Amino acid sequence: MPISALLARIRRLVPTTSTQHYDEIVRNFGTGALRPPPTPMSDGELAHAIAEFLKSPPSTESVATLGRRLDPTSPL
Repeated sequence: MPISALLARIRRLVPTTSTQHYDEIVRNFGTGALRPPPTPMSDGELAHAIAEFLKSPPSTESVATLGRRLDPTSPL
């Protein structure tokens, strides 16, 4: 799945009040710290991963946790 399509799905899941979280996701996809899932994720799986990410302030650690949820082979 192209990153743009994944980001569109994520944008629908991140409330507009959590712009910093979304910006952090976009930034980390841009730098290569986050990678798209190697196999498609269901909307439920993606929603659960994003909900967990939103529980903490955006940080290197929270991005790493999200990265492992999106791609379990991620070195983060």
